[in-house]
Amino acid sequence: MDQIRIGQFIAETRKSRNLTQRQLADSLAISDKTISKWENGRGLPDASLLLPLCEALHITVNDLLSGEVVSTTDYPKQAERNLMDLMKINEENRRKMTVSIICSVITIIAVGALTAIASFLDLPTVARVILLIFSTATAAAGIWAAVVLACTAGYFECPYCQALFVPSTKEYIKSYHTFTRRRLTCPVCGNTGMCRHRLIVRP
Repeated sequence: MDQIRIGQFIAETRKSRNLTQRQLADSLAISDKTISKWENGRGLPDASLLLPLCEALHITVNDLLSGEVVSTTDYPKQAERNLMDLMKINEENRRKMTVSIICSVITIIAVGALTAIASFLDLPTVARVILLIFSTATAAAGIWAAVVLACTAGYFECPYCQALFVPSTKEYIKSYHTFTRRRLTCPVCGNTGMCRHRLIVRP
């Protein structure tokens, strides 16, 4: 799915209905910043907002996900294409999360082994220092790779405006978290809260 195309379609359809971003946002009980983000191609509507958004714009979900009004003859084919796109996105997110976990495990094992070798084997001081430096570098690289993969696997859902967003790597690292939620600042509404990690995007 093309976020920019979908965003342009939302903007064009909204304007054709003579709705301002504020009016559309009020009808969905969200902020106009969320509408602006969608229209600028910086995010997609949450699954819970798809039907209300389509009703407000007098379009179908298939039209929305296609970024254009789909003709009756092309409808089944386009619906299938949109479903396949969502399946690909979800599969890619799962793969990223799996690789992130594997990367973390390998990093822990490698750093543990290097630290053990440097600590317990009878080595010259220079070799011991080099091993410890290499161990630190391995830990930093492994953690960074795992974080980048985990950060971009899916989206985080704002508990206030329900916007879906991908945080910056820096914010992701700094935030404290539980198993499924992370304390992040929503770029749409500006509120900070425990945002749920949404790995699977549903139509």
